[in-house]
Amino acid sequence: MKDQFNIKDIYPIFEAVQKAQIFDDQKAMADMIPLFPISEINDHYENEKSNENFNLKEFVLRNFKFDPAISSIQREEKLPIKQHIEKLWDELTRTAFEDKGTLLKLPKPYIVPGGRFNEFFYWDSYFVMLGLQVSGRIEMMRNIVDNCAYLIHEFGFVPNASRTYFLSRSQPPYFSLMLDLIFESTNDEKIYTQYFETLEKEYKFWMDGEETLQNGQACKRVLKTKNGDILNRYYDDENAPRPESYMIDVEDAETSTNPDFYRDIRAACESGWDFSSRWFADGNSIQTIETLNLAQVDLNCLLWHLEYTLAKASELQNFEDKKRDYSQKAEARKKAINQYFWNEEDKIYKDHNIKTGSQTLSEHIATLYPLFLKLANHDQGSAVSETINEKFLKKGGLITTTRDSGQQWDSPNAWAPYQWLGYMAMKNYGFDDVAENIKNNWCSNVERIYNNTGKLMEKYNAIDTTSIAGGGEYPNQDGFGWTNGVYIKLKTTTIK
Repeated sequence: MKDQFNIKDIYPIFEAVQKAQIFDDQKAMADMIPLFPISEINDHYENEKSNENFNLKEFVLRNFKFDPAISSIQREEKLPIKQHIEKLWDELTRTAFEDKGTLLKLPKPYIVPGGRFNEFFYWDSYFVMLGLQVSGRIEMMRNIVDNCAYLIHEFGFVPNASRTYFLSRSQPPYFSLMLDLIFESTNDEKIYTQYFETLEKEYKFWMDGEETLQNGQACKRVLKTKNGDILNRYYDDENAPRPESYMIDVEDAETSTNPDFYRDIRAACESGWDFSSRWFADGNSIQTIETLNLAQVDLNCLLWHLEYTLAKASELQNFEDKKRDYSQKAEARKKAINQYFWNEEDKIYKDHNIKTGSQTLSEHIATLYPLFLKLANHDQGSAVSETINEKFLKKGGLITTTRDSGQQWDSPNAWAPYQWLGYMAMKNYGFDDVAENIKNNWCSNVERIYNNTGKLMEKYNAIDTTSIAGGGEYPNQDGFGWTNGVYIKLKTTTIK
């Protein structure tokens, strides 16, 4: 029996189930595990579907089993939050040594986010590693790196998550930063040479199509500005509804005039920000999503770090030509980040719209990346710290954008990754008071919710700290990998 399948292998069944909305969460069908060979299930479906008494839900439950998602974690007694997190590391650990359903096999154990997310996620895992570092779980940190390396060599990139239906996109490329965490924990420089080929392979994925571009054109994840500068964008290889949110996409597309609507939606998922007014041409409506038109400040900063790391790893191996090449690429990108994303008037970094040749209007927290990676000059760092303090820092942490659109990556929500990025960004430029306020405001919010509910949540309401955060396509999830990691990292990090 073939245990692994792609959604297209059962598409008539899958589409019927999603359109009938027989499960509350459309991810449930996408994650189902077949009980019989797919060819047999398809044959039975074709033979039975026209029967008068055919029951679709009963058919599915007879031929598939649920991938058991993580239910809310309940304890007989409420532990101190740090002890709760230590237990969570074990409870969120999974193995997938064989392909099963849509789940991809991985060579090492890994940590899942929690709730409905019962697979390995790419950028989540970096923020999980921050907590594993504090917990002294270096082996699990190395497991995460090895799993990423396996995926890069197997598929050419790290998928959004370890499912066959995520093989058309990645997520923010944090692999080189993961190596930095391993180096911090072990002081072993060999980590960079050990994974040199892996770093190069991931870089080729993000730069695929660069050679063919004319000025003002885009290809896959690369674009060339009208001035001939190379920048990158988020992208997805498919222009179809997402399996895990099928009917949501179908219904939204019906009221959009955008022929690339599905690909724009999926490209936003590659960013991790699904969804935000950051991607909307009108700033309000998902029907105006235009992710493909944008070069994003966060992605380009992360790719600068990848180029910088490749140059460093080349130097360690005396690859002089490669060192020079990657150093030049990193320097060119640093210059482009300043040219295309910095907004002097608004004291913030913004995304660049290649179609209009101008910056987008959205004010968002990805402005932190040039400071997190020390790419901003002192005046820019000072200006951004003012903007952060005035517009983003709230009672319960840093909000993601200044707009409240009802989307989960907008105000009033605060997400764990940006509390760490904000703390480090402010610390890097000497704004210690702002850094401490970010840390204290968000950690207090996490503690308040934990004391009231016994849960560590996927996201938090930074403005009304008496409530649980909302917005998005699904309820706020409990678990939760990156919240656990960032919380204990912040609580044990002091400003030097």
